[in-house]
Amino acid sequence: MARRIAAGAAYGGGGIGLVGAAAVGLVLAEVQLAKRQVGNGNAPYAPRADGLYGYDYAGAAPGEAPLRLTMLGDSTAAGQGVHRARQTPGALLASGLAAVAERPVELCNVALPGAQSDDLDRQVVLALADPARVPDVCVIMIGANDVTHRMPPTRSVRHLSSAVRRLRTAGAEVVVGTCPDLGTVEQVQQPLRWLARRASRQLAAAQTIGTVEQGGRTVSLGDLLGPEFEANPRELFGPDNYHPSAEGYATAAMAVLPTVCATLGLWPADEERPDASRHEGFLPVARAAAEAVSEPGTEVTAAMPTGPRGPWALLKRRRRRRLPATDPAPAPSP
Repeated sequence: MARRIAAGAAYGGGGIGLVGAAAVGLVLAEVQLAKRQVGNGNAPYAPRADGLYGYDYAGAAPGEAPLRLTMLGDSTAAGQGVHRARQTPGALLASGLAAVAERPVELCNVALPGAQSDDLDRQVVLALADPARVPDVCVIMIGANDVTHRMPPTRSVRHLSSAVRRLRTAGAEVVVGTCPDLGTVEQVQQPLRWLARRASRQLAAAQTIGTVEQGGRTVSLGDLLGPEFEANPRELFGPDNYHPSAEGYATAAMAVLPTVCATLGLWPADEERPDASRHEGFLPVARAAAEAVSEPGTEVTAAMPTGPRGPWALLKRRRRRRLPATDPAPAPSP
């Protein structure tokens, strides 16, 4: 199914339904119930975290410009649900990247709460507005609103693939955190829970195929609303029972940071080789996408453009490392 969705996105196919017509009435009723229960206590905005992180490293390499990190996507990329800038995923990633690189990192966040994948066109324009300041790496977190608003998955992947292609053409590395598992939202009841999980995972796998084919890397974000959230909803969900809490965003950032560092050549070389003991290796892209969806935190990156079963990818299950303490506050943007 993920391969069909990705192919439809690439070649202009129509929408591929994920829910049978007989279930539509029941699903819509449960969606309305879930909407009434989700959102209580919701923070009305995402804290603004743009600025310079790791400024203590500014003197380590005189004359070397800060690394540029740009966040794109929806409310999870923006950090909605927390109250402090340092708790947002952008701030966590910028601080972590600065510590690994021992170099300041300039964070720009153009993500928009409530955005669907069709908003990525606008966000890419903002990210590339200054040709002299192209981001070194972009992190995109998108997909949940596509599922809840029933955007055709082929259209969703088409917009994401276009965004990745434009960013890569401009010279930026791209890491995509794929659609989280919406089946773990506590207020969602069966059968909507099963349908949400199925739709989320199919979209995440299709996003992986589309991203890798355009030269980006993906990290499965099932952990964002996945097994750990299902086991600890009070700890890992925020006050609106939908967006992650500070602990939840830290969990997601820990999953994404190694891949962000690897795209810039900053991760240990010995961890770039596939480890058979962790079931890492080279697989057809579609199979790698399916494997990644089943295990949150898994990275997929392009390996070979062609093979006996189409393009191949490298599947990595990177070890998570605790993020360093974030700077008390970002320095003002230059």
